[in-house]
Amino acid sequence: MNYFLEFLSTSPFKELLDNQVLTWGLIACGFAQFSKLFVELIFFQRWNPNVLLETGGMPSSHSALVTGTAAGVGLEQGFNHPAFALASTLAFIVMYDASGVRRAAGMISARVNELPAENWPSFPEAPLKESLGHSRIEVLVGSLIGPAIALPGISFLGSPLHFLQYLGLSLG
Repeated sequence: MNYFLEFLSTSPFKELLDNQVLTWGLIACGFAQFSKLFVELIFFQRWNPNVLLETGGMPSSHSALVTGTAAGVGLEQGFNHPAFALASTLAFIVMYDASGVRRAAGMISARVNELPAENWPSFPEAPLKESLGHSRIEVLVGSLIGPAIALPGISFLGSPLHFLQYLGLSLG
């Protein structure tokens, strides 16, 4: 345990633990990804833990990550700061890509998978992955989850370092 606390107290790792924007963006992403289990259970009546490792589906965890991070940057730096503009621009690109290019690639994969396998002798036996992108509603829900998780987390709980200090663990 002492070695672990000593490792946590190293400067780069300590700085990473103090990055509340990154932490809450990742928590929003994890929450969105984990919620896919329950979406599968409620809407499709099946328990499918594979959705935890797959892209696509409801909601978009990528959208939750980028919007949660952008909202955190805005909260921390100011919504008129250039860093918020950059984070927001990146978020829009990721979300546009998820509902556009990646979704189209998935649709094409579905069509290729319908073709007879004997027409593709050098093609792998496994079908192409079809669930690559997101519908606009999946992106929208993910983009709402991001700030809904990140902003209260940053405002009320802060960074993991602050939380560890609150629990009485000193990291030097």
